Amino acid sequence: MAYAGLIAPGMLNMTALKIRLTTSKKEGLLFSLGASIIVFIQAGIALYFADYLLHNDEIIEYLKIAAVVVFFLLSIVFYKMANKKVKAEKVSKSTNNLLKGVGMSIINMLAIPFYLGMSIFLASEGKITIEHPYILFFIFGAAVGSFLLFFTYIAFAKIIENRILFIAKNINYILSALFLVLAIITLYKILQPN
Repeated sequence: MAYAGLIAPGMLNMTALKIRLTTSKKEGLLFSLGASIIVFIQAGIALYFADYLLHNDEIIEYLKIAAVVVFFLLSIVFYKMANKKVKAEKVSKSTNNLLKGVGMSIINMLAIPFYLGMSIFLASEGKITIEHPYILFFIFGAAVGSFLLFFTYIAFAKIIENRILFIAKNINYILSALFLVLAIITLYKILQPN
């Protein structure tokens, strides 16, 4: 989920790419590590709330409806992002890129709602179990998935730099369609008689 959720060119992965291109692979990896540490915390917060919400049965139906709304909103967000040019943050060679990754990941406002929405959706479908130790596996997986996505941007920096406009335009349309399909499937399941 983390890998797919961050694959669209955005502030974090484009900054990791820019750091790799302007400084070094090591500095790009430090930035990625800092951002991934915060993803671990954000996913943990989301799973904590998901666990609380899922243990209150009367809220489940409302959460399914909320998931539909979140998926539709994410579909719209990615569709709008497809029509924008994404720029990386300017990179200073003297910056502590580990702390920069931490700071930029903290201000990423979509992470907690994304993990909350996806975990509630998956739990309501019986695809994941939100209890210990599975919560730790989930949030560890989110952090590793994020790091691997950043690493992909860093490892293929030269190729991505040459094709970034094509990738940026099309990946957001794909992600928009994916969230639209998830919203429709979830809505369909809600409307089905038991």
